[in-house]
Amino acid sequence: MENVRKILIVDGNRHEVNELNRSLGGSPSGEGYETALRRLDPELDVTIVRPADDGPDCLPDGVKLGDFDGIAWTGSALNAYIDEDAVLNQLPLARATVESGVPVFGSCWGMQIVARAFGGEVRASPNGREIGVGRMIRPNRAGVAHPMYRGKSICFSALTVHMDEVSVPPKGAVILAGNEHSHIQALVMENDGLKFWGVQYHPEYTLAELAAIFRRYGQRLIDAGLFADQGALETMAANWMTLHENPGRRDLAWQYGIDNDALRYERRLIELGNWLKYSVGKIRS
Repeated sequence: MENVRKILIVDGNRHEVNELNRSLGGSPSGEGYETALRRLDPELDVTIVRPADDGPDCLPDGVKLGDFDGIAWTGSALNAYIDEDAVLNQLPLARATVESGVPVFGSCWGMQIVARAFGGEVRASPNGREIGVGRMIRPNRAGVAHPMYRGKSICFSALTVHMDEVSVPPKGAVILAGNEHSHIQALVMENDGLKFWGVQYHPEYTLAELAAIFRRYGQRLIDAGLFADQGALETMAANWMTLHENPGRRDLAWQYGIDNDALRYERRLIELGNWLKYSVGKIRS
């Protein structure tokens, strides 16, 4: 296709996790990210690769990173600090994507794996799991001035699911936002020709995606004290799915404390929209 922006999506999840998510009403990570980006630009030319299963040399034959206008890294159920094949497969690609000079956006795992690839540190958060709605995320002075947060509230909520966090940013990275759960909720690397924007939360997610994740995590969330039992978990998952299908259900939004930052896609997608506008930029001639 001509006169369209070409986007590479790097799906950080294993195949079996993606298929389980699909079976529970969610989406494979790559396809979910594509859907979100197409709400912003329906004409995107999207390629999805899966290095967790296919290794770092997962690009189609004859395709180079420089062929793309932008690269997006999804979330993942993996832990960036564990040296297993599905993680180690992704480290060389994480470094290569950012060093390519192509604008890169990373959500959650995407920020974590890039941070590790560039010498930063990732750990299990001492505050445990942040799941559902991440609250009171505040851009700092650098964040307020950065194009990622143009049009964003000075304090906002976001859909999120993570137990890990970047604890030490890579050299040259600039932290843009944080909250009480995680000091680093957003960072950028824009030194030495790099063009990386990353967030710890998931602007690409929907309430339906979180409902599927509640079901996929299941007993782990009960054991963590986040749900009293399986019935309570299923009730919340079903209600979030209902709210996804009918955002006008003010009763459910009020019950779960879901404000418009998390409920309305045009508010959720601000960071990705700004990435497409200010970092990826216009279609190449």
